[in-house]
Amino acid sequence: MVRPTPNDGCVWITGASSGIGRALAERMARAGWTVAISARRGEELEAIARNHGGRMHSYPLDVTDREAVRETVGRIEAEQGGIALAVLNAGTHQPMRAKDFSAETVRKLIDLNVLSVAECLEALLPGMRQRGRGRIAVVASVAGYRGLPSASAYGASKAALINMAESLRPELEEEGIVLQLVNPGFVRTPLTDRNRFRMPMLMDVNDAAEALYKGLRSGRFEIVFPRLFCWFMKLFRAMPYVFALPLMRRMIPRGKV
Repeated sequence: MVRPTPNDGCVWITGASSGIGRALAERMARAGWTVAISARRGEELEAIARNHGGRMHSYPLDVTDREAVRETVGRIEAEQGGIALAVLNAGTHQPMRAKDFSAETVRKLIDLNVLSVAECLEALLPGMRQRGRGRIAVVASVAGYRGLPSASAYGASKAALINMAESLRPELEEEGIVLQLVNPGFVRTPLTDRNRFRMPMLMDVNDAAEALYKGLRSGRFEIVFPRLFCWFMKLFRAMPYVFALPLMRRMIPRGKV
């Protein structure tokens, strides 16, 4: 499988105003890529782009807006060249205890975490098919491996992304398009700062961006980091319910979330 290089075209990163998305954008700009960054916060994007010597370009976008997604992909390809690599990283996390269960919260997370990814995929694929090549990384989470307390909405959205990527990978590969799945563990970002529980093996965001960058240059389907924690979660996913459910009861957050 051919390793992507800056000569192939530009990279588009959504959710790039903070966290892993921003750190990855900065890492790829340093590596010589032309980087198009998108998020809703236009002023922050502009400030980030200005610091990277013309390598980074701001494209403010609400990824839940279907027409805006198509327009933005068209603008990027017209102004920066074909999108050789897309990292669909936009998403959010909202803890939700069973006592506070809300269909509106589920809808909000599914709209942003799942449907916006589908909109981006639909907008990207025609150009990549025409060129006969391309690479797309879908950022999910190890929270999608198994249902966890307070993650009934977030985990469900990430499980949907995992299933979607698994389903699409073989067919897209036949068309010359590489689809990769990114399943991070705990990374220090504004999203994880909301958590009120201990986060095992919490990873620095720049270390996470470096691991993601290396993964994007590989042929692996799934990119995980930190590796040890992700492999623990894979074992937990395989555990029978008779053992898993008692462990999950011990994970229930006590007190306020």
